[in-house]
Amino acid sequence: MEYKKTKPHKELEPFIDFYWELKGDELGGQWERVFPDGCAGVVMNLGNNCLTDNGLLSMEFGKTYVVGAMTSFKDSFIDSDTYLLGVCFKPANFTNFYENTSQDILTNDTVEFEKSNSFKIDKILRNPNDYLNQFFSDRIKRKNHQLQAIINDIQSASGQINVYDLSKRHFITVRQLERSFKKYIGLSPKHYCNIIRFQNALRIIRNSCENRSLLDIAVECGYYDHSHLTNDIKKNTGMAPSQI
Repeated sequence: MEYKKTKPHKELEPFIDFYWELKGDELGGQWERVFPDGCAGVVMNLGNNCLTDNGLLSMEFGKTYVVGAMTSFKDSFIDSDTYLLGVCFKPANFTNFYENTSQDILTNDTVEFEKSNSFKIDKILRNPNDYLNQFFSDRIKRKNHQLQAIINDIQSASGQINVYDLSKRHFITVRQLERSFKKYIGLSPKHYCNIIRFQNALRIIRNSCENRSLLDIAVECGYYDHSHLTNDIKKNTGMAPSQI
């Protein structure tokens, strides 16, 4: 399997994290697992039909799909003829390019886009990056977002921040904050904080030396103890920390 990430054009970097391509190889089929990161995305299938959403949906050739934020892991089946091309938006930036549909109806779901929002297969095959840069440059609706400062605080704290403190710091009620997060991200602010904390713990586990204990990592990442960290990893990845 071949997986490649590319950065968007500079003017799109505040809103789009990266473009990606995934191609199968001759070794045959395998299930590929992705973990929640609090972001929405768009994917086009340029190969054979591809099973995703843990086998519940078959993405068809030439069709474009929107992928909502996830609360747990998601498996897709990658075979020798798989070719997927996708876009990973930065948190809460999906609506910078598309109609203001509330993101909570897309949470954990992959939905086929209508034609007006779909990529053009003949144009995207010629030069994917140039096409995507032009596509999103033409569609951009605004260049700032009301949640950006709040998201920056959450990411700077690696998810270890209280929702009440967030609302107080940004002069917004907890209820308003929850409504905005569900509308623009598809998750509650608390759930988003938990995903950012999990992602930080995952990064540390992957990069830490073998003699570092899980308890040390749990304490650093704001978990009560190592069992809470283990449970969070199992919920988000379907695996034990030793399998990561």
